[in-house]
Amino acid sequence: MSTVVFDIETLAYPFESMEQKQQDYLLKFCKTEEEKIIKIQEMALSPFTALVIAIGMLNAETHNGMVLYFADNESSHKSDDGKIEFIAFTDERKLLEEFWSIILRYPQFVTFNGRSFDCPFLLLRSAMLKVKPTRNLMPYRYDTKQHCDILEQFTFYGATRRFSLDFICKSFGIQSPKEQGITGLDLQPLFAQKRFFEIAEYCIGDVIATAELYRIWQQYMSGE
Repeated sequence: MSTVVFDIETLAYPFESMEQKQQDYLLKFCKTEEEKIIKIQEMALSPFTALVIAIGMLNAETHNGMVLYFADNESSHKSDDGKIEFIAFTDERKLLEEFWSIILRYPQFVTFNGRSFDCPFLLLRSAMLKVKPTRNLMPYRYDTKQHCDILEQFTFYGATRRFSLDFICKSFGIQSPKEQGITGLDLQPLFAQKRFFEIAEYCIGDVIATAELYRIWQQYMSGE
């Protein structure tokens, strides 16, 4: 069965660009400046206050993949080893359309926390931009043959404590993408500085790490 591993990166809208009523709504329960800063940072986690700026995808069998990412110029090139293709878009809608075209080819998809974040985010952003999904990213929760969410598998569907991708990778001796010095909190300044390719590289790093965890799950935990 052909399997694709994917991960998304998101970026909050500039807070000042939102209507005053929206700003007031988001900060309604914030009592301190610190709480306001945290709440504004959390905007990147909602499809109602953020957009998709990168989607990394990797074939779990061939380890060939691609990153669809937002930039100020359209371009396409491959990594030095030729296994990863980087495709830049200047429009979020086109980026999403390309994602839906590609994922249709794979019977199974793998994510890390995708059921709670990536999948609903992609579905809602697509709906907002009038992009038609090609498949259901929220299938039956316990059918890993369609969607294998590694975080759900490693927590036994919430029975045990949740840990970050970085923490779990280190526990299994897998190189964490965070070791390169970039975290999700760095995306806003990187985007502002137009360092779009660094965001794309960070995104595929998360995908590769997730693919490694999927391999471990297959070998030692899936029962197959």
